[in-house]
Amino acid sequence: MAAYAIIENGGKQYKVSAGDVIYVEKLDAAEGDKVVFDKVVFADGKVGAPYVEGVTVSGTVEKQGKEKKVVTFKYKPKKHSHAKQGHRQPYSKVVIDSIA
Repeated sequence: MAAYAIIENGGKQYKVSAGDVIYVEKLDAAEGDKVVFDKVVFADGKVGAPYVEGVTVSGTVEKQGKEKKVVTFKYKPKKHSHAKQGHRQPYSKVVIDSIA
């Protein structure tokens, strides 16, 4: 059993250990569902090319939610042009159970 692993999800990499809580891009899973991350980049001292074979990280989806609003404001001086737009990125809160 590895002390930690680096997994890839949603174009980002996360360093995880058993018991860690991570926020990842929204997953197609309900709260309480088990998820398995098989794209493991590093585990147990082995570096994958691109992924480590035979290693998976399992976790439980604890919550589905949205992040705080990010506001973008575009403004062009002397042109009477401005645009305000907000965005809330959806996420999944995952508790890491084990690295196998």
